[in-house]
This record gives sequence, C-alpha cells and structure tokens, in this order.
Amino acid sequence: MDIIIIEDEPITAEDLREIIIQVNPQSNVVKILSSVKEAISYLKANPTVDLIFSDIQLGDGLSFEIYQQVDVKAPIVFCTAYDEYALTAFRTNGIHYILKPFNEVMIQEALTKFHSLKSTFSLDSQALLQLMQTLTRAPQEKSTSILVYQREKVIPVKIKDIALFYIKNEVCHLHTFDQKNYLVNKSLDEIQQIVGNDFYRANRQFIINRDAIKEASSYLARKVNIILNIPFNESIMVSKEKMSDFYVWLTGE
Repeated sequence: MDIIIIEDEPITAEDLREIIIQVNPQSNVVKILSSVKEAISYLKANPTVDLIFSDIQLGDGLSFEIYQQVDVKAPIVFCTAYDEYALTAFRTNGIHYILKPFNEVMIQEALTKFHSLKSTFSLDSQALLQLMQTLTRAPQEKSTSILVYQREKVIPVKIKDIALFYIKNEVCHLHTFDQKNYLVNKSLDEIQQIVGNDFYRANRQFIINRDAIKEASSYLARKVNIILNIPFNESIMVSKEKMSDFYVWLTGE
C-alpha cells in the first residue's frame, strides 16, 4: 500500500511515518511533502497513490487548496491540531480526522477504517468514485453574518456586505462596501471556513469578495495586482503560483 504524507513539520512527519510502518508493516510511505505547492506538483505528476495522510494548516496555505487544484482519487486521513476544519475535510475525500498529538491507536483506527472501506468498495470502482463525488458536492452550510465588536456593542455584519478581510498590525479587520471598518475576533484561516466561495484568499493578508473586484492586472509578469471598486489604500497581490486558480475563481466557476 503506497502512502504519502503531507506535513510541514519534519519531526511530526517522521513520527507519523514511523507509526504507520509500525502498525502496518506492509505500508510504503513513498513521499513526504511539506507544502501546498510541493503537493500539487507531486500529485499532478504522480496521481496513483492508495492513501494520503494530510495536515491542514501548511506553511503556504490550507491543504484544501491541493484538493481543489488536483483531482485526487485517493482517500485522505486528515491530521491536524484544530477541529474547526472537520466539516470541510469530510467534503473532500476525507475518510478520517485525527487531532494532534496523534498516537499509535489513532493511526491504527485510521488504517483499519481505510481497509474496511477498501474491502467494501474497490478503490478503483465506479461506486466509490460516485460516493466521493456525492460527498464533495454536498451543499456547504455557511453563516450569513459575522459578529464584530465596537466599544461595548456586538454588531452582526452580513457577509454579503463585506468587501474584504485583512490583517493589519497582526489584527484582523473587515471592510464593508459602504466604507465601514471593524475589528474581527477571528483569524483569516477561521474566516476562510465561514465565508464560502464568494471570497478568495489572495494571500496571507487578504480575503476578498468577488463583488469587490474592479479589475486584475499582471504585475511584473510575476503577480496579479487586484484593484477594488471601493476606496482602499493597500495593495493586494496574488502570487504567480495562484494566478490560474484565482482567475478560475474570478469567473465564478
């Protein structure tokens, strides 16, 4: 059984590899990948793998970006320190969700579940592919408002009225279409799980609403410069690696 590990902490990745081999000596960990970019490149070139153990928060983004850009057929066991991503994980090819720190029992449970599914469905069968596609297409529940705090008030702001979220001085803000600005007691990673597909994570600093974009232009042939249709003084750039994904999202596909 060929397995790949997607994990940006080398010690954690090696611990996971050793436990997998210990509890299932027939397993072959063929590759350890440490970033979204590296995993996308590898999986595009090597699509045939039996099982993936995947962290969620990687150094260059969330691992969900991998499975949005690559048609991964293999089941995925997600290993993360955060439980907030569980729903999204199971809407990809997720079959199991392990909270760090993991141990032998947890890994054994994940492998047992994998083998149980494998005995029920051939992993190459149309039945399993249809099951995975059905889970992936499941409608995503999302909030309609975000609570913000202003002095002693708690104010609900409708997500459709928000032009963008951004980090400034290590604090998260939201900026509305009618030029109101509020502090948000959440990280951009948390917000990304709430707002849905009408918003895009341009980089580590910005999440933008599709309706807030006036135009996008090439910047030194290496990045995309996003111009908003509202007054906003900060530059918003999308990296070369994310350009194609950004343009697909911008079309609303």
